[in-house]
Amino acid sequence: MKFVLIFGPQAVGKMTVGHELEKITELKLFHNHMTIELVNPFFDYGTREGKRLVGLFRQEIFEAMAKSDQYGLIFTYVWAFDMKEDWEYVDKVCQIFESEGETVYFVELEADLDERLERNKSPHRLQHKPTKRNLQRSERDLVESMDQYRLNSNAGEIERENYIRLNNTNLNASEVAQHIKAYFDL
Repeated sequence: MKFVLIFGPQAVGKMTVGHELEKITELKLFHNHMTIELVNPFFDYGTREGKRLVGLFRQEIFEAMAKSDQYGLIFTYVWAFDMKEDWEYVDKVCQIFESEGETVYFVELEADLDERLERNKSPHRLQHKPTKRNLQRSERDLVESMDQYRLNSNAGEIERENYIRLNNTNLNASEVAQHIKAYFDL
């Protein structure tokens, strides 16, 4: 079992790269909005109950996959590096897989703001993430989050052996996925 954590700010291309990586490997994609969109008709993700339910679904899927004979799992995540809770969450998720002797791979994506604003409107993103279809709100959240949080790591901050950081501003998702596959020999 391989656990590939793809992280970076909103609309950097995590899910799209994950879809491309899924096509060229035996990894299965579990993008973060799969649970958010599941819960959203009942409880907004911003609410306490919404976050609790999303967390429960994710936890159960992670635990089941870690114990399975599947090849591996890709998970996408927006990681606020200035929030202790996010560091703890990432450690907790990784521990689920590492406690089963599985390998964890960290893929950090970064892209220029203008490119992210364009990607925020892409048909692929909007197809898979209905809660992002209010483009005015989604764009506002994307821009405001940059003022509230640090969504890419500082140099040397991630001390994992299996780590790569890619600026995908001028790369398409297929190119990024091919690079990740080759770098980690997936």
